[in-house]
Amino acid sequence: MYRELNFQLMLIAIFAVANNFKSLGKFLQLTQNLSRGKQLQLSRSATLASLCVMLVALFFGDGLLHFLNVSLDSFRVAGGIVLAILGIEMIHAKSKTDDDDINNRRIPHNYSAIISTAIIPIAIPLTTGAGTFSTIIIFVSAINGDTSLYWQLVAAIFVQAFLNYLVFRYSSYLLRLLGRIGMSVLTRIVGLFTLTLGIQFITTGLKAVFPGWGG
Repeated sequence: MYRELNFQLMLIAIFAVANNFKSLGKFLQLTQNLSRGKQLQLSRSATLASLCVMLVALFFGDGLLHFLNVSLDSFRVAGGIVLAILGIEMIHAKSKTDDDDINNRRIPHNYSAIISTAIIPIAIPLTTGAGTFSTIIIFVSAINGDTSLYWQLVAAIFVQAFLNYLVFRYSSYLLRLLGRIGMSVLTRIVGLFTLTLGIQFITTGLKAVFPGWGG
């Protein structure tokens, strides 16, 4: 699976698990009555929080596996299951929008509370969660000290963070451009890629754990 690992493949994989499409409804509802300046500040806060999750996985994830004495192949299987479940949930996303869900809740008026909501649950776990953490840890382990691939992974993480910022910043325009149906279709397409990535991780891990598996 990793012989042809490169920047493009890592970016696509990270995009599949760390995009913020599924959090846009909550983000739009949260920012609808804020000034443009505060909307941009929330965009930066949510983006920074999701970037921190990815960097923690990058710098400390592999060490955490060694500390817990967990094999990479076992983690591949577990991470693949998480991604597969996430992909299935995205493919079968409810037609009810996140906006509808939030309309039944009280939106915080205190700005510090709004910032907290932008971080949890919008940035974590809706944008970056267990699937993102697992994917980056698996890539770090697969790179196995290759400096060139490592910096390509770092670049992919920062590119994804920048894409998330653009989506947050222009979320209202994006929703008007694609419409709710278009966003729903896009989420399902990304979900399909996420499911595929999860299955690939599972099969790769199982082949290593059970060498005779699959012939």
